[in-house]
Amino acid sequence: MERLDCVVKSDMKELLFDEETIKNRVEELGKEITKHYENDESELVVVGILRGSTLFFADLIRNINLPILIDFMAISSYGNTSESGVVKIVKDLEADVTGKNILIVEDIIDTGKTLKYLLNYFRERGAKTVKISSMLDKPKRRLVEISGDFVGFEVPNDFIVGYGLDYNQSYRNLPYIISLKEEVYKKLLQRTDSFKTSIFK
Repeated sequence: MERLDCVVKSDMKELLFDEETIKNRVEELGKEITKHYENDESELVVVGILRGSTLFFADLIRNINLPILIDFMAISSYGNTSESGVVKIVKDLEADVTGKNILIVEDIIDTGKTLKYLLNYFRERGAKTVKISSMLDKPKRRLVEISGDFVGFEVPNDFIVGYGLDYNQSYRNLPYIISLKEEVYKKLLQRTDSFKTSIFK
């Protein structure tokens, strides 16, 4: 809490999870994942979804007490909106997933469309199992039926930033998780739209 500077305080609606709370929950998730896979002899591939999961991913894998492989994917939706039904893989895995256990690591489960796509994608590629670990879950935004297997916290239907989550690429480096005031993200959205307009005139 003491690391909240004046700019963040002015933007913040609510401090949802501080550094200590996040650290403790990630340690618990690591133990849950370790217990789940400890008697499975198949390789475990932990897949971070760029960019939002990076902080969570780094902390989580250090708390999984098992041999693992790591890889990353980058995903985008046509139209640059989470409601879009068309998913594009910008960066695919380098490893073959056939017969392996896949653990997808995300920052937040929102509409669920991207994760639903990834579940089907890995199953079609021959993965033995596919599970989801997400730092946050926002069930009120869900558009498809999906749930996480190893989830940190449930959050309200607000704009959530920090610990890897961003709004317009800002706030990712915050070590805690906050919700933004409505006037703040609306102002940021107006700036983004204005910038795009000036570029494409």
